[in-house]
Amino acid sequence: MKKLLLVLLLLLIVIFIGLVINTLLFPFAKIKKSDAQAFQPISNDSILSRLAGGIKIPSVSNGDPNLFAYAPFDTFKQYIAASYPLIHQQLEIYTVHSYGLVFKLKGSNSNLLPLLFLSHYDVVPPGSAEIKNKSEHVFLPSDKPLPPVSTIAEDWNYAPFSGAVADGRIYGRGTLDMKGMLFSLLEAMQKILLDKERPERDIYLAFGFDEEVGGELGASKIAADFKRKGLRFEAVYDEGGLILEKGSVKGIHSDVALIGCAEKGFLSLKVKVKGLGGHSSMPPSETAMGKAAVIMQRLEEQQMKPMISPLIQRFFQQIGGSMPFVSRFAIANRWLMEPMLLAQLTKNHSTNALVRSTTALTMMKGSDAPNVLSPEVEFVVNFRLLPENTIQEVQAHVKKATAGFDVEIEQVDNAREASNVSPSDTKAYQMMEASIRKLYPDLIVTPYLTVGGTDAVKYQELSKNIYRFMPIKINHSEQQSMHSTNEYISIENYMKMIAYFYYIMRNYDEQIPASK
Repeated sequence: MKKLLLVLLLLLIVIFIGLVINTLLFPFAKIKKSDAQAFQPISNDSILSRLAGGIKIPSVSNGDPNLFAYAPFDTFKQYIAASYPLIHQQLEIYTVHSYGLVFKLKGSNSNLLPLLFLSHYDVVPPGSAEIKNKSEHVFLPSDKPLPPVSTIAEDWNYAPFSGAVADGRIYGRGTLDMKGMLFSLLEAMQKILLDKERPERDIYLAFGFDEEVGGELGASKIAADFKRKGLRFEAVYDEGGLILEKGSVKGIHSDVALIGCAEKGFLSLKVKVKGLGGHSSMPPSETAMGKAAVIMQRLEEQQMKPMISPLIQRFFQQIGGSMPFVSRFAIANRWLMEPMLLAQLTKNHSTNALVRSTTALTMMKGSDAPNVLSPEVEFVVNFRLLPENTIQEVQAHVKKATAGFDVEIEQVDNAREASNVSPSDTKAYQMMEASIRKLYPDLIVTPYLTVGGTDAVKYQELSKNIYRFMPIKINHSEQQSMHSTNEYISIENYMKMIAYFYYIMRNYDEQIPASK
């Protein structure tokens, strides 16, 4: 018996040593140290004022077509034309569905597939915090009346549509999402025109106006127009990932550039649960609300199965080299450690979203009175789907959770499958990495799964290389300001974003980046 135990112990030691060796030999990407100095763009007052002026225009989109206020969008189009006369003189410019904006720069070689850069100029509302100064309003020239606009609010350092330039920052709704990126694309394009030497391939800019409410009238219509014209693109670049500062991601001791090579799908289901109504003084043993609670508990406790997809495996392979040994050990020996690795990842809401189709209970409706039992209770559950799951699979999952109850299930909002996964071994991806490293020589660049929705998914029939990335380096609090109060972009981030897009536009066919 002792000999057997000894043999087992030796076997375990040998296995452990093998796992350690495998961890040490695992091909984690190394942080590329460079002696090159990071490119430091020089601030330009004219460039800053053009963005600030665009921020002042309250182009807030609305999901209800009857409540969509188009006057600010008319003003924005006029402002772009007035601010970039050179672009309007030298590019082919047209609109799709009145407000979708398309700009085309003709390249010198029509045999090459064009590049497409996306953004949008609608923004979310600034919030409804208490007004500090009722006299501050935004007045803009337009042939249509503007809707009332909230002015300076409690938690904003400057009015949401002030476009204030202060403290090395530009403040206002849309500076991060997404007018900052839109104006950086226009500035990069203008710089290309000033160079006088045209790029080889055509370059398109396409700006939607309703991305925040689904993009069905903006990006969808523009993509359909491109498809009718038979256009295909070498690459499509949109918003998505960011550069997270060192310390923003627990366990990663480096700045990390997250390039979204795919985005999750979207499905919202309304579940109506039937029961006995009546007076609360004589309740049945099971009420509709109680039944709904059981179903909701099932959905939260028995969620979609977590998994490490090929995309997330590539993500771990890129970032693993800067993680503690224990984390590297689990990633390198995934065949053995995957259950424990998934258990850790699903404990945190951020990493949980990377490894499973998430479940979120968002809305509920029952009785309108405290002493009335509703015969029907309804709730909405929202799923964000991994590329490895389908809408049909999620619907079957919900059907299983409602087994044994009298329910009706209906889809609400616009559902969409997860996007295709774009490769990270392409020239289109390598150009992004080369441009990032011009600005930030020492950081990790990695493929990533974008958990939110973007306009990019509307264009996936037009290119196999679709990437979601905005080249700004931000901390956690800055990231949280998107769709929240006190949104701003630093002047340094904005100027570097212009340099990033200019580099890709100018150099795409001038040089081929070195392979990883």
